[in-house]
Amino acid sequence: MSVSNLQKEIIARLGVKPNIDPDEEIRRRVDFLKEKVLEAGASGLLIAISGGVDSAVTAGLCKRATDELAAETGRPYITVGLFQPYGEQPDIADAYAVAEAFGLKYTAETNIRDAVDEIALEAEYALKKLGFPRHLNKGSKGNVKARTRMVVQYALANELNLLVVGTDHASEALTGFFTKWGDGAVDVTPLSTLNKRQIRQIARRLGVPAQVIDKAPTAGLWEGQTDEGELGVSYEDNSDYLEGKEIDPKARELLERHYLRTEHKRRPIPGI
Repeated sequence: MSVSNLQKEIIARLGVKPNIDPDEEIRRRVDFLKEKVLEAGASGLLIAISGGVDSAVTAGLCKRATDELAAETGRPYITVGLFQPYGEQPDIADAYAVAEAFGLKYTAETNIRDAVDEIALEAEYALKKLGFPRHLNKGSKGNVKARTRMVVQYALANELNLLVVGTDHASEALTGFFTKWGDGAVDVTPLSTLNKRQIRQIARRLGVPAQVIDKAPTAGLWEGQTDEGELGVSYEDNSDYLEGKEIDPKARELLERHYLRTEHKRRPIPGI
């Protein structure tokens, strides 16, 4: 068995390295964030901290970037961390632990439950009027949650002149496991060329709390939801694939099927 041409194409497109130096990647991504803040004339960065490793690493990079900018310019550049539960979030303590680990001065909790439930209700009223009476399925409501979180993030970012930072990375791009222009519509994505394994490497170097690094990844779309359960493939296989390694043929087939099926999510909005 050998690496397929499609695998090579995907790796090249997503820009994943076969191995990384965590210190070098931290430096490169902090500099990237600093550059984008200055280019935009922004006052800092805003990151939603979920309690997972992706947002934890992103928060750590953001805090370093704005601290360095403030020290270098004498201006008060800031990182704002948001906690965005839907009602009660069992692992929200992990999100707060991340903020504490990185010394975030500016944090706020914006519970999205009431807004999401009202949007879902209005959609269900519309479905009934259209002659298709039903409740939103869990996937549709999960989509509403992702988009509602982004509405709140941009409302605050616009008021405070901040860039909204996303947690999109190559392991998600490979499977299309994100809401197009929902949790994908952000200003900057400092993790975009990293796979999940590499993000965990950087997390350890940054000092992300251990319980956050080791937990099962979830988008928090519904109770008990996990990424690997939804996708049917492990992040170990996903990361191996993106590092150019040979993996189990069934896992490779599933990853490539996910990739081809979700191509529309990686493309710009089409026009004519």
